[in-house]
Amino acid sequence: MSSALEKVVEAVRVLNHDTLSCNRVAANQWLLQFQHSHAAWEVATSLLTTSSLHLPSDYNFEAHFFAAQILRRKIKSEGCYLNHGVKTDLLNALLLAAQRFSMGPSQLLTQICLALSALLLRMEDQKATIEQLFGSLQKLQALDNGYIAVLELLTVLPEEVTEDLIGGTSADSQTRSCFKRELLSYTTTVLEFLIAQSEQRLDDGLQFHERSRRIMRCLLSWVRADCFSEIQPASLAQHPLLNLVFNSLQISYSFDVAIEVMTELISRYEGLPEIFLCKVQYIKEFLLLPALISRDEKIIIGIASLLSEIGQAAPSLIAEGSNEALLLADALLSCVAFPSEDCEIADSTLPFWCSLAHYILGMEIKNGKRRVSFEVFCPVFSALLDAVLVRTQVDASETERLYIPDGLIYFRSNLEELLVDICQLLGPTSFVTKLFSGGWASSTQSIPWKEVEARMFVLYMVSEAVVQAGQPFDVSSVMHLVTILSNTKHDALNGLLALVYKTVGEVLGSYSKWFLSIAGPNLRHLLAFCASGIGQPICSKACSSALRKFCEEASSVIHEPQNLEILFWIIEDVERKNIAIEEEEEVVGAITLALSCIPNKDLKKTSLARLISSSYASIQRLIDADVDQSLRQDPAAYTVALNLAVRGFSRLGALFGHLTNPVLQEVECEDDTVGTLVGILWPLLEKLFASSHMEHASLSAAVCRSLSLAIHSSARYFLALLPQILDSLSTNFRMYQNHDCYLRTAAVAVKEFGHIEEYSSPCMSTFERFNSSASISALTSSYVCDQEPDLIEAYASFASTFVTCCPKAVLAASGQLLEFSFQKAAISCTAMHTGAALAAMSYMSCLLDVGLTCMLESDASPCKESLSGVLVNLISRCGEGLISNILYALLGVSAMTRVHKSATILQQLATLCSICERTLWRSMLSWDSLSLWLCSSVQALPSEYLKPGEAEAILPLWLKALENAALDFLKSAVAAGDNHVHMRGKGGRTLKRIIRDFAESHRTTLASNLNSF
Repeated sequence: MSSALEKVVEAVRVLNHDTLSCNRVAANQWLLQFQHSHAAWEVATSLLTTSSLHLPSDYNFEAHFFAAQILRRKIKSEGCYLNHGVKTDLLNALLLAAQRFSMGPSQLLTQICLALSALLLRMEDQKATIEQLFGSLQKLQALDNGYIAVLELLTVLPEEVTEDLIGGTSADSQTRSCFKRELLSYTTTVLEFLIAQSEQRLDDGLQFHERSRRIMRCLLSWVRADCFSEIQPASLAQHPLLNLVFNSLQISYSFDVAIEVMTELISRYEGLPEIFLCKVQYIKEFLLLPALISRDEKIIIGIASLLSEIGQAAPSLIAEGSNEALLLADALLSCVAFPSEDCEIADSTLPFWCSLAHYILGMEIKNGKRRVSFEVFCPVFSALLDAVLVRTQVDASETERLYIPDGLIYFRSNLEELLVDICQLLGPTSFVTKLFSGGWASSTQSIPWKEVEARMFVLYMVSEAVVQAGQPFDVSSVMHLVTILSNTKHDALNGLLALVYKTVGEVLGSYSKWFLSIAGPNLRHLLAFCASGIGQPICSKACSSALRKFCEEASSVIHEPQNLEILFWIIEDVERKNIAIEEEEEVVGAITLALSCIPNKDLKKTSLARLISSSYASIQRLIDADVDQSLRQDPAAYTVALNLAVRGFSRLGALFGHLTNPVLQEVECEDDTVGTLVGILWPLLEKLFASSHMEHASLSAAVCRSLSLAIHSSARYFLALLPQILDSLSTNFRMYQNHDCYLRTAAVAVKEFGHIEEYSSPCMSTFERFNSSASISALTSSYVCDQEPDLIEAYASFASTFVTCCPKAVLAASGQLLEFSFQKAAISCTAMHTGAALAAMSYMSCLLDVGLTCMLESDASPCKESLSGVLVNLISRCGEGLISNILYALLGVSAMTRVHKSATILQQLATLCSICERTLWRSMLSWDSLSLWLCSSVQALPSEYLKPGEAEAILPLWLKALENAALDFLKSAVAAGDNHVHMRGKGGRTLKRIIRDFAESHRTTLASNLNSF
């Protein structure tokens, strides 16, 4: 055994068995380096082909498997560079290894065959190579157990064509197409071999069932490669392999693979569903029914999937209502009704039922066939609804802790489309009547809660279709449930009862208009039901949503005293229960909607003041802590006070976010409710901004969100306060630079008021403060950017808002601010974090877009003080850094997400250079500038990032694409009213394709370099 071979075997042993992690890491590093060496070819080949090597029995498989992996990976990454003679020798060596390990281990044989397949795909003369291969396979087949290796190789060969292999240098689509064509020319030979193998009964150590499974796997691989594409459907029906597949269904060991084969055949060849439909009776009687009796779920789900595929492939055939079609539907009904815990069997049939229902509903109304299909299949779908009502039931106790299996949750989530289809087929009235049948609706005791919950769930799922039909149903049954559940003690709302409460709440919210139409003075019963459910873990969200619907749609009666008292009781109860902030905001928002519709101005003010009173008190208590230090000295009490203040601001934000402002100016003058609330809010905010409490991130976020919502909904009341607001936000950001919420709120303020010239100074001052902060200045590398993705997103959002909302004169005066932010955005686009990178790219594209607009609108005379001059100066200084960072952004593993924005930015940059080329700006920015930037950026890339000769190929290819993309942009831009011209035209699309190909090729190369064994 050679020294190198011994080292490899020992390194593999250490990697897999050494007890010291440092040794395993060292072995892994050594093996990673070894795989890239030229010696790896010889060592790996020797390990697989030399039978005289004596390896420790415990490490035999591991060393051989490692060798096969090395060869496969090196063939994929370096195989195209080998000369023909070396490839031929390697092909023969791998064939020898396949024969040597034909009896296993099976994973090793598969790896060897995968390496063989990869090599065959990279041979120069594929026709001669495949011809030689099949000659070699005939010889291999004649050897002892050689047919096993032949079967495995024939199984993986088509996979090399059909799968999109990741890593290394994959063959291009043209090579794959040629390889597939030559391979499929031997389809007849392969099928004859499979038939011959299926007829043999050899006692050679390989069990008959295992042989049958291998044959099915091989056939499946060739079916996926379209091996039957040249065979007529009529001939295919009589093909011996079809009988082989059908017979394999009756062999448990090969059943699942046979199902896969039949499913692939049905989905690919039009004539086969009719052929298989004739066999449904046999499948049902001799395979499905025995499996249902014995509860063999593997067989049941396989048959269900197969029958479902038959029906999906030919819904028109099923809709004819033949005996075979009804047998298939009945078989699938029995599958739906089968009581499996995870519902996987029932779920697998849903695509069939939906496709059939869609087909019947889509038939022409005057078509006589539609009437026949309706008459035949309405009883079927009615029975299906009965089965679904049983399968969706949650098997839980009324009082014990609720547990719903994941499979049932998934099944219920997939039912909406089917239930809507059944509702449309049966008609909404008949459908709802069926749900309320059974006597439970009027019962006062022994209510079958599992059944009730399932029926309420189904009623909720079809709510949109039922409401759209406009045929109200009798809601008294649901109101009966509302009364019973409302009178149930909170302690008893556990387990199944809590789930029933939830589904009833969802029904109330979905059909709120119909319930309100009959509720009248009894609206308080509905409000009381919602109030009792809010705060309960399972039903809180549904009840909050229902409350919101009632508050929105009952504005004419919601302000009655008894209803208002219930609303205030709800908000007080919510505060006591300390529910999730999101749910609390939903409740506050709903009640705000109701209160803001009160016609009496004084009542509205007092009601809203009462709504925010507890929030005001919580915030004021925290502010008072700066005077009374006793709260600060008690950490536990201070934390409670802080959390209450956070909740208080969340409620205030919800209130401002849901206030409905009067539209008419004269009404605004009379009703200054919003102004009064702003007068309450701003002093609190001003005091908190000046306090040390803002060091807490949760409080800062709540304060900023509340202020953002208030500005967004009631902007005119904050106009005079804008300088103080921006000053507070920028000052606090410089103090607490990990709180990006200040940036986001400042963006909201600038968006609302930035267009007003008299407020340009505070906007510019705020931008300058943000730029001078330590956290923004520290964004000097992709590593730093990845540590602060939220900060980058917030900063880029503010900068984009500043550029798009402020007047041109303000932007022209902000040249240094824009240049600084542009440089930071260019660096940030190289971050691994997708959101941060895309936000930075969006800002750069936004600024370039503004520059293009100015250049297209302005004359040719250069004026450095104009916005055009400022932006040309900016780009002339930052252009090279921009292109360099864009290239690095396209080299990462997540580069594909940046392709579109990268192409857009480069097209914009090329267009600006093209415009300047024809103007007096040429001395500062021109096409030569772009060429030099691209050249220097490509040459500066590390050599390991580019393939040999790629740098020289990029420059002419990219420059030509950029030139054409710029021309496309200019042609589109001159069209009147066309403001979205990026990536249009052949030039723009070509540029995007080139950039996408660059990113894809370097993503896979980088991935293969990072992969470890």
